[in-house]
Amino acid sequence: MKRFWLGAGIVLLPIGWFAAGGGLGMIGHMTGHMIAVALAAPLIAYGLKGTRADPAIRWPRAVTPMAMMLVELTTVWLWHLPIFRRLAASAWPTLFFEQLSFLIAGLLLWSAVLRSAHRAAGVGALLLTSMHMTLLGALIGLAPRPLYPSMHQGLHGLEPLADQQLGGVVMLIVGAASYFIGGLALMYGIVREREAA
Repeated sequence: MKRFWLGAGIVLLPIGWFAAGGGLGMIGHMTGHMIAVALAAPLIAYGLKGTRADPAIRWPRAVTPMAMMLVELTTVWLWHLPIFRRLAASAWPTLFFEQLSFLIAGLLLWSAVLRSAHRAAGVGALLLTSMHMTLLGALIGLAPRPLYPSMHQGLHGLEPLADQQLGGVVMLIVGAASYFIGGLALMYGIVREREAA
């Protein structure tokens, strides 16, 4: 069954990378970003769980929930600074590196929180990640002017600000929900274990 989830995560990657680099503006970028960090990463982490390729098994002292939450936060917020966003939008190699860094940060975080020894810290890390995704999505979606003007050319006839607002909504819905649901699922597992003990 784990192979199925691993395969599903891998299949999502080119879809996300196409969405991010397919000229779909901020909506496409956010869709690709969310596919990499909030959909493909947890599926791949679950598929690798307990194997030699599991980052939390390979580097248990470094790959901890709170440390990886900070890695993920730093990665996501840095790539959404206008200067780095323009850089990623300017060339395929940079875009590929951006999407790869989203995937790696997400994989490290999800790998860390899926370790049974770190469940309580995992809940906290996922809920904090949900909060920072919500905040960033809201800041992008509620900005009074376009933050990334070069990304909005020719997208479905949308005005740049509307494109950016919808991109922020994608981040709010997918990113915040993925981490929040993951945190709730881990919490449910902890409660059930305590009830069974």
